[in-house]
Amino acid sequence: MTGLRTKIDGQTLQQMLIGAAAVVEKYKQQINELNVFPVPDGDTGTNMSMTLNTAAAELQKLNGATLTKVADTAASAMLRGARGNSGVILSLLLRGISKSLKGLEECDGAQLASALQGGVDAAYKAVMKPTEGTILTVARVSAEDAAAAAENDSGFEAVLAAAYVSAADALAQTVHQNPVLEKAGVVDAGGKGWLYVLEAMLAVTRGEEIAASAGTAPIKEQADFTDFDTEDITFAYDTVFIVRKAYEDIDLSPLRRYLDTIGDSIVIGEDDESFKVHVHTNIPGSALTESQKYGTLELAKIENMQMQHDDLAAGKKARSTDDLEEDEEVPQSVAAPEKKYGMVAVCAGAGLADVFRELGADNIIEGGQTMNPSTQDILEKVNATPSETVFVFPNNKNIIMAAEQTIPLTEKKVIVIPSKTVPQGISAMLMFDPDASEDDAVAAMTDAMQNVTTIQITYAARDSDFDGHDIHAGEYLALYGSALFGNDADVDKLLSGLADRLKDEGSEFITVYYGADITEEQATAAAAIFSERCPNAEVSVINGGQPVYYYLISAE
Repeated sequence: MTGLRTKIDGQTLQQMLIGAAAVVEKYKQQINELNVFPVPDGDTGTNMSMTLNTAAAELQKLNGATLTKVADTAASAMLRGARGNSGVILSLLLRGISKSLKGLEECDGAQLASALQGGVDAAYKAVMKPTEGTILTVARVSAEDAAAAAENDSGFEAVLAAAYVSAADALAQTVHQNPVLEKAGVVDAGGKGWLYVLEAMLAVTRGEEIAASAGTAPIKEQADFTDFDTEDITFAYDTVFIVRKAYEDIDLSPLRRYLDTIGDSIVIGEDDESFKVHVHTNIPGSALTESQKYGTLELAKIENMQMQHDDLAAGKKARSTDDLEEDEEVPQSVAAPEKKYGMVAVCAGAGLADVFRELGADNIIEGGQTMNPSTQDILEKVNATPSETVFVFPNNKNIIMAAEQTIPLTEKKVIVIPSKTVPQGISAMLMFDPDASEDDAVAAMTDAMQNVTTIQITYAARDSDFDGHDIHAGEYLALYGSALFGNDADVDKLLSGLADRLKDEGSEFITVYYGADITEEQATAAAAIFSERCPNAEVSVINGGQPVYYYLISAE
């Protein structure tokens, strides 16, 4: 191993992370295309790229910074800049690495291996029951092999090279670890992004020009189809709370083990001063009582849940231009509370924004189907809301995790209502009672979301074959709840079939939100189909102005 670099300093780490941002930015569309369903909005690459770019922008301001300063700057920026689930997990990996490098002036191979494992530990703590064949799997396997390599050669470059080779092998295996990926013949998109991060870091270490490889295995670069995830909830109460730690290095492992005995969907995030817990359980009071052994309970919310069945299976696609226009130098003001409750909603389309404002939203965040706002974007709107408590409606399953990251970042109490679609968010806000207690308000809004069916009509981005449907690029695709309803070149045929389905379901209220590419005349004709086939239903038409999705249809 003679001639290999044995240690790095802060300047080199700074260049590595900036290089990683550049590579993921360059190949973000390739990552996006690993999305396993042909809707035009796969966005894992975009979210990872924008998250890394937030860190790169801050790192470029540093001169002669220490290793600790670089790591802390990157982790802090990514926490606020995290977009989508993939971006949040990436930020957790970097935060874990940052904590492992704290206090070091230089980093050798053994310390790198420890830092990589620290990143994996941080991410796994936040997602207690990860699915194999994801970015977490790739990061975990590469960290384990990095530790093994460090036992033979403690040089930085040697260990990083071992981590990269291991990550490439682990990525190739993801296609066999996840049934959906195996059927589609693709690797995990998030894992691919993490491999690009390691590849860029290794290139900078070696003084090479950064260039991403075409791949390490003969696996297709683009997916053809997918399954839709559905979550079978057996525990009734969605419980989220924040505890200020009794002391900085308190061990939360016993709490995690206890929560695992009384619930599922466990996520624990922490910093030096506090920790946040998310758990589904039938005895939320016991979870809160147990947590007080580790510090002082600050905030808590408990939601009564039902079976969640309206998951939006489609990913999102990147915007054509970078929308980050944050100015970290300007202190974020916090609006003084003028009322008890306030509301922030995420949506795309001027018409949908008007709907949410009419329902009482104090602030609107542009985003959703084609773009996921960052934690910082959400935090700014939360802080600008003049209330003590702020309800946040993500209206997209890929934004919920980023919204929850704002909870420990503001002095306001933030309660994320886990709306996964715009119709769910609208139904929830319709049930909001400003005079109700917090628990009653949350329960009413959460219950309302369970009673709405969301239909989405978009187009196929590429040819595919899914669940017996022969899909051709450019055809209309109809999603009914979390399932593919059908595809056709004639949208009226799809609308007629959907109307028949709603008639059979006994829908009483049907609202058609038409998108930016649909005229008022076309929308009126579409609504007429529902009125004709569902004579007992009240049918409304609203100009939503949303991109990508021709129609968003709410049925109750």
